[in-house]
Amino acid sequence: MRTGYGVETVRAAERALMARLPEGALMRRAAAGLAAACGQLLGRTYGSRVVLLVGSGDNGGDALYAGARLARRGAGVTAVLLTPERAHEGGLAALRAAGGRVRVAPGAVVEGVAEPVGDLIARADLVVDGIVGIGGKGGLRPAAVELADLVRDAGVPVVAVDLPSGVDADTGEVPGSALPAEATVTFGAYKPGLLIDPAREHAGAVRLIDIGLGPHLPGTPDVEALQHADAARLLPRPKAESDKYRRGVVGVVAGSGRYPGAAVLAVSGALRSGAGAVRYVGPGAEAVIARYPETLVSEGPPGHAGRVQAWAVGPGLGDEPAARQAVDEVVASEVPLLVDADGLRLMDLEAVRARTAPTLLTPHAGEAAALLGVAREQVEAGRLTAVRDLAERTGATVLLKGSTTLIAEPTAPGAAPAPVRVNATGTGWLATAGSGDVLTGLAGGLLAAGLSARDAASAAAYLHGLAGRLAPDPPSAMDVSAALATAWQDVLRGD
Repeated sequence: MRTGYGVETVRAAERALMARLPEGALMRRAAAGLAAACGQLLGRTYGSRVVLLVGSGDNGGDALYAGARLARRGAGVTAVLLTPERAHEGGLAALRAAGGRVRVAPGAVVEGVAEPVGDLIARADLVVDGIVGIGGKGGLRPAAVELADLVRDAGVPVVAVDLPSGVDADTGEVPGSALPAEATVTFGAYKPGLLIDPAREHAGAVRLIDIGLGPHLPGTPDVEALQHADAARLLPRPKAESDKYRRGVVGVVAGSGRYPGAAVLAVSGALRSGAGAVRYVGPGAEAVIARYPETLVSEGPPGHAGRVQAWAVGPGLGDEPAARQAVDEVVASEVPLLVDADGLRLMDLEAVRARTAPTLLTPHAGEAAALLGVAREQVEAGRLTAVRDLAERTGATVLLKGSTTLIAEPTAPGAAPAPVRVNATGTGWLATAGSGDVLTGLAGGLLAAGLSARDAASAAAYLHGLAGRLAPDPPSAMDVSAALATAWQDVLRGD
């Protein structure tokens, strides 16, 4: 499991560790890892040109000490100081002692060298972003924006120190200007912003440097992201004595005369979920049985379809009175329930809050915004806040779809909040009509197979994202569904 911790938690762990180490030892550990990562990106350190963008605080110190190491290996290193009076004294002395040069942004001449900063950056092989640390808020300040613009114009690769400057470490928000990086070298622990968009997109490839914080971090992180082994542990596997009913039966309520394809796609995901059988309820029975003859079909209502271990309701239901009645009926049921798409609009929120069986809601940003009563842009800019708020407001587990899928649970009275789960296996190709319907069926089937709402959502998001990568580009929703079988096998094999 990849875990992420908020700024205050990381700082507390750093203080605890520094109390046990000689002064400056922690920064030297971080700088050594940063220098090694920069050297790998450069390929050849000797003769390369490196520019350090140095702000105040420890991130600037990390960059300066790493620059000193690179300079000792033969790189030409120049530090551009945004606030020279607040630059890390020890790091600055180490860089000068190693032969590095120093400038003051945005172009003042220091130490007798008159080369403009823009030309210096344009000639660099690598820029190291040590402008703002993990405590930075509110986007870049004007002087930093000027430097960031020069870097972008030059097209020079950027390595961010701990976190790209301008992004929020705790939330993944990017409230103003920021400096995107090709790679981020982070220290001690992942920060939530490195795992959650839109900040994650700015971070590039993330490398974690172990500086010894592990024993000083709490057991429960703020966010966590499944890896192959974690997903494999969640996936249901039939036993020798299993039959289709013991493996779980999922009921799918989806589709309409206008949207019969939603029924087919949701059933396709359910059939690849590991559940033993799929019952379909709705007007798309003919289309479903033509494509998947193993499906148990019924025109409705859901209560007449037969026994199920979980319901998945919503894709393509439309606005007919029968659709609302079907949603009301499954919300009133006493089995686990997934609500998606039109079901989110048709459901009675008070009835959802009153449920005692597990409930999973799977909105995209627009649907989440409607449920929260805010603008879609607010949800997209603050995805972590939105998913937590929606889970608390509805009393349900919430899977917020997007480039990074987030899964949050409501907090039980007197309990600590569970970590928000983050899934980043997806691809932009999954933003295609019907892909979410496949996810609905898949997650509903995992609920029927006995997984908790949180685990069903996590495993489904992981498999769905992986299938999107395995399907041919550009994939249709049916391509994604077909690729789920391969995704299952890859996860179980650990590929």
